Amino acid sequence: MLTTLLAIMVVLLLLNFPMMIPLILAPVVIMIIFNPAVNMDLLMGQLLTGIESPVLLCVPLFIFAADIMTSGKTSNRLLDFIGSFVGHIRGGYAVTTAAACTLFGAISGSTQATVVAIGRPMRERLLKIGYKDSSAMALIINSSDVALLIPPSIGMIIYALAAGSGVSVGDLFIAGIIPGLIVFLSFALYSVIYAKIKDIPLADRISWKERLVYFRKALLPLGFPIIIIGGIYLGYFTPVEASGISVLYAIILEVLIFKTIPWKKLPGIALSTGLVTSAVFILVAGGQLFTWVLGFARIPQQITEAVLGTDPSAVYVLLMVSIFFFVGCMFVDPIVVILILTPIFAPAAEAADVDLIHLGIIITFQAALGSATPPFGVDIFTASAVFKKPYLEVIKSTPPFIVMLLLIGVALVLFPELSLVLVP
Repeated sequence: MLTTLLAIMVVLLLLNFPMMIPLILAPVVIMIIFNPAVNMDLLMGQLLTGIESPVLLCVPLFIFAADIMTSGKTSNRLLDFIGSFVGHIRGGYAVTTAAACTLFGAISGSTQATVVAIGRPMRERLLKIGYKDSSAMALIINSSDVALLIPPSIGMIIYALAAGSGVSVGDLFIAGIIPGLIVFLSFALYSVIYAKIKDIPLADRISWKERLVYFRKALLPLGFPIIIIGGIYLGYFTPVEASGISVLYAIILEVLIFKTIPWKKLPGIALSTGLVTSAVFILVAGGQLFTWVLGFARIPQQITEAVLGTDPSAVYVLLMVSIFFFVGCMFVDPIVVILILTPIFAPAAEAADVDLIHLGIIITFQAALGSATPPFGVDIFTASAVFKKPYLEVIKSTPPFIVMLLLIGVALVLFPELSLVLVP
């Protein structure tokens, strides 16, 4: 059954169908072939079950907030603020890029939104100071990975949904802070070393008076991570409530205070958010049907027994999880991979005494890494489209960042405390 299921999916993908079609059609065909008496209402019910969780309300609201911020001037305010303090040091503009991606990730929760919002203005600054285009794009693509680790993270929301009840989105958000900061600090250190080796010119030092001006301009956008992370951590509101507050805060900033977006433009932004959200929800619904059919055929048990054995250690389970999710996200959208593989590995991980919050960080981290890794990482194609550059030039300078991320991934597997120390 598994072979037939995969064959149908591969054929549909080769015929250039969007991922949502094979994700839904393949399990339906499998059930018709192997269980002709199946009630189609049952399959339709599984599709609806996939999108009935209240936690999914976070997805359109966080995307809407990110779209508003991307349409406004928030990213430029963050870039000017960070650049005013570190732009003059060796590698300062690259450090600024990594820091801005981290901060914008705390607003958007999306790697692709971060590539667009930070990548466009920052690439020009990096080129102007003396960086090669391939190096600038590689830094932007991989720094954007932090958006899936720093809350709010859409990947974490999808994982919590796929892993089942008992996994707190708020705890996942908190657990992603330290891994996200580790990635940022690693990229910042690499940027300084790279700039010294390549003798990248220094930018002009900015006076403290100008820095104060940039700080004042960035003060309100910096309130985003404080409100979202602080509010959830202190228990003032849930992640769903935080997503609603983020939309309100984005509208207040960009429409009322900064006046970068007129009221009449909001419906268009909302329509764009709706289109993206509909695609995500169809994938989520299809993922539920797909995993239900897998469970019906006892395929997860067969896979875990074949891959993990009968009594795997926690470290071995996490290493296998890392490999499967990393490779999967190199070829398929991370949301799809999380939806399909999480129900397969989560029970085995829990049986091996792996904390499901820690498992979520490992899975989210590998999803982020895979999304920026050739051959088909989604962020690579986003960058290629945004910067209008050929695929090979976009990926040319990515290997050092991939190596760093792989090493961080191993550290997260071996030291769960890196993920769990802040979780209340």
